[in-house]
Amino acid sequence: MSTTSPGGTGIAGKLALVTGAASGIGAAVVKRLADEGAIVAAVDIDSTGVTRIAADEGEQVTPFVTDVREPAAVARLIAEVEDSLGPIDIGVSVAGVLHAGSVCSTTDEDWAQTFAVNATGTFTVLRELARRMTPRRRGSLVTVSSNAAGVPRAGMGAYAASKAAATMLTRCLGLEVAEYGIRCNVVSPGSTNTPMQRQLWTDENDGEKVIAGSLEQFRVGIPLGRIAEPADIADAVVFLASAQARHITMQALYVDGGATLRA
Repeated sequence: MSTTSPGGTGIAGKLALVTGAASGIGAAVVKRLADEGAIVAAVDIDSTGVTRIAADEGEQVTPFVTDVREPAAVARLIAEVEDSLGPIDIGVSVAGVLHAGSVCSTTDEDWAQTFAVNATGTFTVLRELARRMTPRRRGSLVTVSSNAAGVPRAGMGAYAASKAAATMLTRCLGLEVAEYGIRCNVVSPGSTNTPMQRQLWTDENDGEKVIAGSLEQFRVGIPLGRIAEPADIADAVVFLASAQARHITMQALYVDGGATLRA
């Protein structure tokens, strides 16, 4: 549960767009924004999942189905959202995929798919939102990246590289649009209890192994001794999107229990 009181964030009544909204961190972000009084456009390629999330949250959340890999579809989506719900004040790019494997075993298709969603998809969403926010001279954009963007991870080369690209893209955009009062920030989660995380596990003890770390993979464990819940990441996203972070831009906030030692 967040300790922030409803209405104290300046989010109530604002329109937020969230990609990757059907499950995991994206669904948690939708819920937190709705709890703060935002009107939310929940976007995902998974029509069943995003419709379910919208139904669970009630009339504040409207589902939209779009593939962020298709720039024309993203442009149509954002136009549709603004035509039907109004100007978008907050944009949160969460949509992502993970194809685990060593660099040498990564196929061309897996590399291309990873970058199409994690990097190009983020680029297209942020670009279209920034184009609309600039003449209005307001807005907050948050990208959910990964702590793997800043620390090498064995078996995650494509994922880490794509998240590093999304992180720097967001920070560069933040520099370009700061004069228009638009803030751009990044939340970088570590291991989080989501379907993406669990797809890497092979037995019931793998969660404990992540917390402990792996000397063989040169991977530090989690000093706080727990794997994050999606709500932990959502709280960080909402903070950066809120008026409480009005003087914060171009920052990457690591939410990983200390796992990267902020290297």
